[in-house]
Amino acid sequence: MPRAGARAVVRRLRSFDQHVPRRWIRERWQAMRWTVGWRGGGARDRRPVGGQAVSELEATWTCGWPAARVRAVSDGRAALAVVGECGADSHHLRSALPAVRSKDWRALTRWPGSYLVVAHHGGTVAVIGDLTGQHPVFWRTDAAGTWWATAATALAALDGAPVDSTALAAHLAFGQPDVLGSRSLFRGVRRVPGGHALLLYRDGTARVQRYEPVQYAPVDLRQHAPVVRAALTEAVAARIDGRTISADLAGLDSTTLACLAAQHAPVTAVTIGDKRLRDDDVLHATRTAASVRGLAHHTVPGDPDAVYYAGLDDVSALPVTDSPNAYAVTASIMRSALDTVTAHTPPGVHFTGAAGDAVLSAPSSYLADLLRERRHRRAWSHALAHARLRHTSPLAVLARARPASQIDLRGTWVQAAGDLRRPARPWIPQAQRPVAWTPLLTTADWMSADARDHLAGALDQAAGALIDTPGRLADWSDRQDLARVGANTAGWRALALAEYDIELSAPFLDNEVVRSCLSVPADQRGAPGRYKPLLDAAFAGRGVMPEATFGRTTKGGFNALSYAGLRAHAPVLRELVGPSSHLAALGLVTEAPFNDALARATAGQPTAQGAIHLVVSAEVWLRQLATAPVRWWQEVKPRVAHA
Repeated sequence: MPRAGARAVVRRLRSFDQHVPRRWIRERWQAMRWTVGWRGGGARDRRPVGGQAVSELEATWTCGWPAARVRAVSDGRAALAVVGECGADSHHLRSALPAVRSKDWRALTRWPGSYLVVAHHGGTVAVIGDLTGQHPVFWRTDAAGTWWATAATALAALDGAPVDSTALAAHLAFGQPDVLGSRSLFRGVRRVPGGHALLLYRDGTARVQRYEPVQYAPVDLRQHAPVVRAALTEAVAARIDGRTISADLAGLDSTTLACLAAQHAPVTAVTIGDKRLRDDDVLHATRTAASVRGLAHHTVPGDPDAVYYAGLDDVSALPVTDSPNAYAVTASIMRSALDTVTAHTPPGVHFTGAAGDAVLSAPSSYLADLLRERRHRRAWSHALAHARLRHTSPLAVLARARPASQIDLRGTWVQAAGDLRRPARPWIPQAQRPVAWTPLLTTADWMSADARDHLAGALDQAAGALIDTPGRLADWSDRQDLARVGANTAGWRALALAEYDIELSAPFLDNEVVRSCLSVPADQRGAPGRYKPLLDAAFAGRGVMPEATFGRTTKGGFNALSYAGLRAHAPVLRELVGPSSHLAALGLVTEAPFNDALARATAGQPTAQGAIHLVVSAEVWLRQLATAPVRWWQEVKPRVAHA
C-alpha cells in the first residue's frame, strides 16, 4: 500500500458505492493488536485468528504485532517475553531471568518503553501490564482453565458476553478506571487494575497480586530532576531504531520530546495552525525549530471540517477500539496532523506529549492533602497563588478543597453512592463543585434513576472491598488520570496505525517516566506561580531545548474547535443520542439533559462539554460493537487417535 496508508484508499473508496468501502474498512480495521494466552488442564477448543505463537512460552500468541516487537528468552528453567516497544536488548532480558525465578515482578517493568511482560517459572505464569493502560490485562476463568488477553472484547467474544451496563455507567459517571476494581466493561470478563500482575497456575486458577506501591516515597524536586531527565531521555531513545521520526511540536511536553528525538535523528515536527484556536503554539514552535538542529517544522493548515464530532454520521469510518475512546470525537483533527506528517515523510514513529500534564504538574486538588496533613501555612500560601490565577479568593479555593481533606477514598465512594440515590443535580461546571477523591461527573445526572441505583449498589460493594488505599488524594487521582489518558491514547494509536501505518509513541506514559515524576509530591510539581517546575529543573541549561522555551507560561487548547463542532454537528449528535441510542436503551443517558447541553453549546453558552464528549464516545463504541463485530477466534479441531 502507498506510504499515505489506508487513509488515501478510504478517501477514494468513498467516491464509489457506500456499501463496498464500509465493508472493506471494517474488515481492514478488525486487525487490532492484542496478546492472548491460556493456562489450564483442559484441552483448548479454539485459538486466536491470525495468532502467532510466542517462542519459549506455551499457549501464548500475539495478534497484529510485528515480529520485531515480540521477543522472548529462556534458560530452560524460566522464560520471559516482552511485547511492544521495549528498550531491553537480549542481554537485558536474559539478565532478568533470575528476577523471574525470584518472582520479582516489578523488576521486569523497569526498562524504557511501553510493553507487556509474560514470565514463566515452575508452575506460575505472570502476565504484567504497564502502569497506564497501554497494555491492559483481562481474564476469565471456567472449569477448564483461564484465558487472558489484552483485549476484553476478545474474551467477551468467547461466549458472546454482553456489555456490563453498570461498569459502563461507572466509566461515564466517574472517569476513573479503577473505581469498580476488577470489573471490566463486559460481564464475566475481569480486568487487572493498574500496578497489579495476573498470576496463573497449572490447575488453571488465577489471582491478582499488587507489584507497585500504593504511593511513592516523596523526593525533593530539585534532587530528583536528574532521574526524571534520564527516564525521559531513555524513553525517547528506546524508540529511535532507524524508523522515520515525526512529532507534535506545540506545548512544553511535546516540544521536549521532539527536541530529545532530534538529538538522534531528523524529526518532522507539526503544529496545528488553525486560526480559530487563537493560541501561540505556532509562534513558539517556529522559534524552537529555528534553534534546534534536526527539527523540520510544518504547520498543519486550518480546515473548516477539522472540528470535534466530524464524521460521526458513519461510525464505520473509525477504527474499532476495546473501550470507549475520546479520540473518536477528535479524529478529524488528529487526521489533519497526520496528513501533514505523511505529506513530508514516510510513515514511522510519531511522538506525542500525551500525559505530560498529568506527570509534570498537578491540579489544585492537592490542597486537600496539605489540609489533611495540617500543613496549613503551605496550604494558605498556595491557595493565595491559585486564587490570583483564578481571580477568586484564597478562602474560596480552600473551601473547595476542605471537604476532601476530611474523608478518605472509601468514605467518598459511600458518599457518592448516596448522591446517586438522590435526584439528579442541576448543572454547574465541574470546576465549581467541591474537590473529591472520585468526583461525580455531570454524566451521572443524565442517567435514569434505575441505572443510578444499580451504580450506587456497585459503588457500595466496591467501597466495602477496598484494601491498600492511598493516604493522599493526589496519589489516587494522578494514577487514575494517567490510566484514563493511557486508554484514550491507545485509541489514537489505533487510528494512526490503521489509517497511516504510523506508530504513535507517548513516552510520558512509560513506567519509569511515571515513577520518576510522581515520586515528586504534587504540591511541588503543581506549585502555582511556576509553570511545570519539574520540567524546568530537569532540562533547563542542558542544551536540549532553547532556553527561551522554559519561559513559556501559555498552553494551547481545542476549546474553540469543540464549540465549532458542537454547533456544526448538533443534528448528528441528537440523532446519535436520540431514540435509537444504545446508551439510552441501557438507561445510561436521557435525551432531555443531553439536548439541553447541546442547545447551550449552539447558543454559545457554557455547557457540559466533557459530559457530551464522554457520552458520544461511549455511544460510538456501542454502535461499533453492534455493527462491526470482529472475528477473534477460530475453532481448533481435537486430534483423533489412530489405531
